[in-house]
Amino acid sequence: MCCETMKRFLLLYATQHGQAKAIAEEISERAGAHGFFADLHCLSESDKYDLKTETDPLVVIVSTTGTGDPPETAVKFVKKIKDKTLPPDFLSHLRYGLLGLGDSEYTYFCNGGKIIDKRLQELGARHFYRTGHADDCVGLELVVEPWIAGLWTALNKQFVSSEGKADMASDFSTTPDISLQIDQVKPEVLPIDSQIALLKLDASGRKVSEASQNITSTHSDTLIEDFEPSLTQSIPPLSQSALNIPALPPEYLDVHFLDPLGQERCQVSFTPVDTVFQVPISKAIRLTKEDAIKTTLLLELDISNTTYTYQPGDSFNIVCPNNASEVKELLQRLQLSEKREHCIVLKIKENNKKKGATIPQHIPEGVSLQNLLSWCLEIRAIPKKAFLRALVEYTSDSTEKRRLQELCSKQGASDYNHFIRDSYVSLLDLLQAFPTCKPPLSLLLEHLPKLRARPYSCASSCLFHPGKLHFAFNIVEFLSSVEPVILRKGICTGWLAMMVDSMLQRNGNISQGNNEEAESPKISIFPHTINSFRLPNDPSVPIIMIGPGTGIAPFIGFLQHREKIQEQHPDGSFGAMWLFFGCRHRDRDYLFREDLSHFVKKGILTQLQVCFSRDIPLDKEDPPPKYVQDNIRLYAQQVTRILLQEKGYIYVCGDAKGMAKDVNDALVEILSKETKVEKLEAMKMLATLREEKRYLQDIW
Repeated sequence: MCCETMKRFLLLYATQHGQAKAIAEEISERAGAHGFFADLHCLSESDKYDLKTETDPLVVIVSTTGTGDPPETAVKFVKKIKDKTLPPDFLSHLRYGLLGLGDSEYTYFCNGGKIIDKRLQELGARHFYRTGHADDCVGLELVVEPWIAGLWTALNKQFVSSEGKADMASDFSTTPDISLQIDQVKPEVLPIDSQIALLKLDASGRKVSEASQNITSTHSDTLIEDFEPSLTQSIPPLSQSALNIPALPPEYLDVHFLDPLGQERCQVSFTPVDTVFQVPISKAIRLTKEDAIKTTLLLELDISNTTYTYQPGDSFNIVCPNNASEVKELLQRLQLSEKREHCIVLKIKENNKKKGATIPQHIPEGVSLQNLLSWCLEIRAIPKKAFLRALVEYTSDSTEKRRLQELCSKQGASDYNHFIRDSYVSLLDLLQAFPTCKPPLSLLLEHLPKLRARPYSCASSCLFHPGKLHFAFNIVEFLSSVEPVILRKGICTGWLAMMVDSMLQRNGNISQGNNEEAESPKISIFPHTINSFRLPNDPSVPIIMIGPGTGIAPFIGFLQHREKIQEQHPDGSFGAMWLFFGCRHRDRDYLFREDLSHFVKKGILTQLQVCFSRDIPLDKEDPPPKYVQDNIRLYAQQVTRILLQEKGYIYVCGDAKGMAKDVNDALVEILSKETKVEKLEAMKMLATLREEKRYLQDIW
């Protein structure tokens, strides 16, 4: 069926790390089997669509980033539709369906999609299909798959309605959204009959019979009770179930290797943006003691020979490679070690079934295989179900094949979440766990996302440290998910730590910065697109800073900046600065202890409240506050006064899923108690502070 005879709908997506794009592409690929043509574009490609004149149905897939913001690819779109001069009927002709992606462990769940959803309705647009809110906390697929399955019926009804064959449009446009969000329900207890059955498609997108998709168990009918389920094995009922597995993703890439004798050595840039600065590490300081649970380092970058500028509180990105030993291991597993220096050439397969197949933009032309795996692909990315489905075809052992089918099936959703998603299983883990799985390189290039640059908060002020940029980080360490269990480090923090160790070996005691005479290693950095975590323009406004652990980093920049401003304007008016800081042990990981003492003595820091969560309290009957949120409650009256009466600012930096949520809950309690209002009203107060950009978060 050609596009001209299919019913067209506009399909837009806004993505930060590729999830929304992948889902939109899946919808696009399935559309043909249902008689539709999806006109697919990123929201940022505003020259390729025009909502003002759009007459066909619109489908939008939107992720959420940061502290509830739309992704960077949606910023211009949101700014455009938020134009206050637009009339309320500007999009009254538009009918749309929207799927938001988020994580319910963050405070502003699916807020990126909700912002767009709300504004489209304010401009007169109406739903033809219910809004979905997919929760990455329990597994996106629990909402995404039934939402996609129900989309085709909704589209058909919308087209019937628009053609005058039925009067259903008003029903869809006036019915409130039925959110598909699954709150606080574990996937394994969801009733099967509450989920919309997945449509069965073959590799070309055609509908196939139920029988051809039912994959019977290769296990014995005897109940197996002597082992627990794991990544590589299941137990009844899953091991004996017929499975509904996804359609096989069409392969579309051909990989060719250039003869190294005839190839020119390619100088390929692996940086994701044009404005990249290569800067040396001029100093490295260990902020924690040897017996601390986590190792925290402070690095100083020399930006004096660049045009790079920043303000206290800004973030920046570091371009980093994958772990070298993991790249080597992957090359060996793919049996391509001898070709690691060969440059690769990618071509689109002839007669491939993937709609709009293109060479991935994050793979440069003429890149060597070694550099491709080191700098371009996120080899630790958690494999999606489509990738698992594709790996089935390259697995020879029947037991391994069956288990991969289970993990990507509808029936195996709980196992997928537990053994892959929540265990942060990588491709290498899978290849170790399933030794007969031997995928070609082309399959990796089709399914692995691009290697992301890693963001960090600036921990300094240019006024205090001219020509320098400081940042602090914990060296992330964790155990691998499969046998043999090994200790792994974070991709970027492990790489930085390795460079620091190398500096230490060459130059001696770098904890004092004694490495200026030797050549320092360089790293590539580029500025963050959006930086809003900044001090108020008016220095007389009071501020409250909350940052346990390395969350204190941007506040050191705030305090340094304030000290210099006060030196320059000794007669100026300066607001109070409160800091709530927390760590595990007073004597092991009290970060920036001397700096904070200095700021208190200088009168820069008005109030410093520190808590230690792992120290044994001297007074067990009246123990001190354990966490920052406990400390905040002790100063409820002062916090309320600063925020509501003095129009102050509050900043929160650190862990999003734990600390930031607990702090938010504590603030709701405080405002409710001190102003004698219901918690719902207190939540609205915080929402107002957020809208006024006086409640700012830098969380991860």
